[in-house]
Amino acid sequence: MFLHSRTPQLPTPEQALRGRPEPAFAVPERHTVLGTPLLGPYPEGLEIADFGLGCFWGAERKFWQLPSGVHTTLVGYQGGYTQNPTYEEVCSGLTGHTEAVRVVYDPNKISYNRLLQVFWESHNPTQGFRQGNDVGTQYRSAIHTHSPAQQAAAEASREAYQKVLTASGYGTITTELLPAQGRDFYPAEAYHQQYLDKNPAGYCGLGGTGVLLGDPFETNWGASCPTGLTPAPTVD
Repeated sequence: MFLHSRTPQLPTPEQALRGRPEPAFAVPERHTVLGTPLLGPYPEGLEIADFGLGCFWGAERKFWQLPSGVHTTLVGYQGGYTQNPTYEEVCSGLTGHTEAVRVVYDPNKISYNRLLQVFWESHNPTQGFRQGNDVGTQYRSAIHTHSPAQQAAAEASREAYQKVLTASGYGTITTELLPAQGRDFYPAEAYHQQYLDKNPAGYCGLGGTGVLLGDPFETNWGASCPTGLTPAPTVD
């Protein structure tokens, strides 16, 4: 979204902006594409997945475009210290948050492994505090898990993707992989929600590596290296 000239560095809790006890803005009621509530309540049986993969405008679109199983998506800020931050505060690098996408999904229609596949193949997780030309701590790669099962699946997929990335000449994955508990997700401002639906020609900085993780339904990520080093299909 914006380029930052200073060297990215995460703040300490003491350095972080204080924030505020309540949100500074309202969040739209419904998803502009899916028509579902952004903030719930969600139907019983649905699960939540949280991902950070660079600019959240394009990242969110990757998940709402999946053919089935995704109930709603929304963008926000996660993994930092400042309560209820604004976009400008996050961009300052003084909140500690990354731009994140929350995916509410039906596990009977789409698996968490499938969401992980979209996550890994849609960005370059080896770049640290940047994604392409977008530079800053808010663009770091992250997975924040909501259960031990999600944590185990995310760790297995990271190990599997590292193998194929290494074989393709890429470096070490820098993705932050931590429990969502204690790392609040703060929804972003209204104009960020489903931004590329409202602005179809808008900016999308996601590029990916072109390296496929492999089919989660045909590959045992925890046991062997997935096959497939062909360029990933482009959605944007």
